[in-house]
Amino acid sequence: MSDDESRAIFREEALDLLAELDTTLLELEDSPQDLDLVNRVFRALHTIKGSGAMFGFDDIANFTHSLENIFDKVRNTELVVTRDLITTSFAARDHILGLLNGVDEDGNGSAEKGEEIQCDVRALLSGQPIRNAMDAPTCVSPEPAAQSDPDPDDEAAAAMMAAADAATEAVAAVAYRIRIRPRDPKVDKELSLDPLFEDLRALGECSVRADESRIPELETLDPRTLYLSWEVLLTTAAGVSAIQDLFFFTDIDLDVDIAQADADGRFPGDDESDAPPAPAHQPAVLPAAQHDAAAEVAPDPVHAGSGAAASPSTATATTPPKAKPADAAAAPAREAQPARTPLKDSGNSLRVAADKLDTLVDLVGELVIVQAQISQIVSERGDPLLTTLAEQLERLSADLRDSTLGIRMLPIGSAFSKFRRLVRDLSSELGKDIELVTRGEETELDKTVLERLGDPLVHLLRNSIDHGIDMPEERKAAGKRPQGLILLEAEHSGSEVLIRITDDGKGMDPVAIRAKAVEKGIIPADSELSDHETLKLIFQPGFSTAEKVTSISGRGVGMDVVHRAIDSLRGAIEIKSELGHGTTITIRLPLTLAIIEGLQVQVGDGFFVIPLSLVEECVELHQQDVDPTGRKRIINLRGELVPYISLRRWFEVEGEAPEIEQIVITGIEGRRIGIVVDHVIGEHQTVIKSLGRVYRDVEGISGATIKGDGSLALILDVPRLVRSVVADNAV
Repeated sequence: MSDDESRAIFREEALDLLAELDTTLLELEDSPQDLDLVNRVFRALHTIKGSGAMFGFDDIANFTHSLENIFDKVRNTELVVTRDLITTSFAARDHILGLLNGVDEDGNGSAEKGEEIQCDVRALLSGQPIRNAMDAPTCVSPEPAAQSDPDPDDEAAAAMMAAADAATEAVAAVAYRIRIRPRDPKVDKELSLDPLFEDLRALGECSVRADESRIPELETLDPRTLYLSWEVLLTTAAGVSAIQDLFFFTDIDLDVDIAQADADGRFPGDDESDAPPAPAHQPAVLPAAQHDAAAEVAPDPVHAGSGAAASPSTATATTPPKAKPADAAAAPAREAQPARTPLKDSGNSLRVAADKLDTLVDLVGELVIVQAQISQIVSERGDPLLTTLAEQLERLSADLRDSTLGIRMLPIGSAFSKFRRLVRDLSSELGKDIELVTRGEETELDKTVLERLGDPLVHLLRNSIDHGIDMPEERKAAGKRPQGLILLEAEHSGSEVLIRITDDGKGMDPVAIRAKAVEKGIIPADSELSDHETLKLIFQPGFSTAEKVTSISGRGVGMDVVHRAIDSLRGAIEIKSELGHGTTITIRLPLTLAIIEGLQVQVGDGFFVIPLSLVEECVELHQQDVDPTGRKRIINLRGELVPYISLRRWFEVEGEAPEIEQIVITGIEGRRIGIVVDHVIGEHQTVIKSLGRVYRDVEGISGATIKGDGSLALILDVPRLVRSVVADNAV
């Protein structure tokens, strides 16, 4: 593997770790006493630091080391989690991202920004308050309290200091007793503790003994149960934190107890009459009275199985705070605990480059086209054997299509998680207290759709925070709780995904929106619009009700961008709002942009495809019911007046319309619209092909597909078509 490939792999993993770090820090801010979250933060930082140094990202490794020290002190109960610590950690996370991607607009990734954050880190470590926004951008390291250190710029002095530190570490070797036991004795696969023992040996002098005392008689032995436990005697100058780190990254779910020898070389719980002291510079020997059945073992693989990667439990005076006592009284209680549910084995997942998936989807699309061509030819020939084979091919291609598209599906929660940080930062900036609640994080959406959805959701959330949620004082006066609520949820609905953003803020005032639209010349003063139509005016270019322009909103570009972005995803957006109670914005999106189910229709000699998810029903339109002037295009559908659009008129198709045309009734943004065609052909598995530059901007067309006979059919962009026709006063 080349250096460039290695660095690319590190970059991908670092981005994943930074995303996890962002989420974990938000959880830690809500639960500052949760020491498992502290350990998750520490592991993420430790991995970024170690991998960064390995792959040549020394700036990232050096910067991350100082933040790692903070969380090492937190997990050792030397520091507590405060808002200042969380704020500094977020700033450090953003700076690491800047070091990866290049300096951003906020200066993250620059040397100056790094020094500012290091200043805050030093303040936290020394118990001092961190800088605020009005402080100077740089700071000076605190001077030593008592004695002066050698000049760090003096290379000779620095070398002397390093040698002195090394000598101190060599003298300070300490004996530790480490007891290791699988947390879940029920096993279902082979495992080996060899790598763990080798890592322990790398820290110093080490001996390993297996405790076989729990192995029962042969007739009662369960081959699926692991009865062994291990005791390791280690003498090292590395410190207990280095030992703990080895267990943080093990892929075996273990209970671990680390005990340090006292000044006499004895461990907690030793019988003074039997236990010899542990030598200062070599491993202690286990007392025979304590382990009659113990025998020293070579580090051969242990053939058993245990499930999941999990941080071990440890117990010493300096262990991570999540440690559990491991004395003799606690052992039976631990045995009585129910086995933990194993986590999914990380070995069952595989990272695949996105372009390879795109290529696979393209190939499946071509296969679907060929399969459609084969099915059409077979249907024309009427051969029973060929028909059977064609049906099998159709079924297999459909299964392959669904499986391939399923590979591209990602849980929408991966996008939701980053919005919690956005809400936290913006609400603090505006002086508001806002809670973000997410639901349906497991809902899956195509990777391409998910990537392009990020910016529209950011715009909508920023508007909810700025315009929707009112200030705490206003909320109290209105009888609401001071803390505002934004609910972000997703769910499947047929072949679509619904995403809702709901806030309990001020709601939208149709009167104020109408007045602003008239003021900006968006609508004439004498126009008559329903409340629903008035609310949709916020998507018009240049519309904004903000009284002043801020860094968050007020320029009149956000909602227009949202509308165009959702349109480009072949989606729809709806608004419901109640003045004084809040607003709900619903986004409807297709599951995928690659292959869809469509309804094939014909107009003249041309063929079109309407996305099947929009189709409600089809009805007939007789020529005697058509207004000859072309002005009145409305049908009475079971008591409901439904307007319709003629594709023949809109696309100026030559020729006469048939005596009986078909109207495809579609549901668009909460209302029903008919599309008049000559004939309805039937359902069509549609592989979407992009149009060339000449046809890319044709109103009402979003792409094309290849039919079974090799000819083209155009895919209708129904929402855009409806808006274009309305704008031309054709409806």
